Amino acid sequence: MPLPKKRAARKLLSQHAWITLDGGFAARHCLVQDISDSGAKITLDEDASQLPGVIRMAFARDARTGRSCQVVWRRGKSAGVRFL
Repeated sequence: MPLPKKRAARKLLSQHAWITLDGGFAARHCLVQDISDSGAKITLDEDASQLPGVIRMAFARDARTGRSCQVVWRRGKSAGVRFL
């Protein structure tokens, strides 16, 4: 019988970051609520339901930095992302 998947340990962070859409354009501010090796929970200034399936998240506004992320859930102004 396979072992149940263990969720990666999350670290509370509350750090400002930026997400970029459309190949690096339209940088939007967000707050990283918590983070783990596999993903993060972010809070936006606007409704998260309009986020595309893949975004780039960085702790600097420079679009060349950061990590690609898959949006795995959206609730109100919050979203969960998995690092690709």
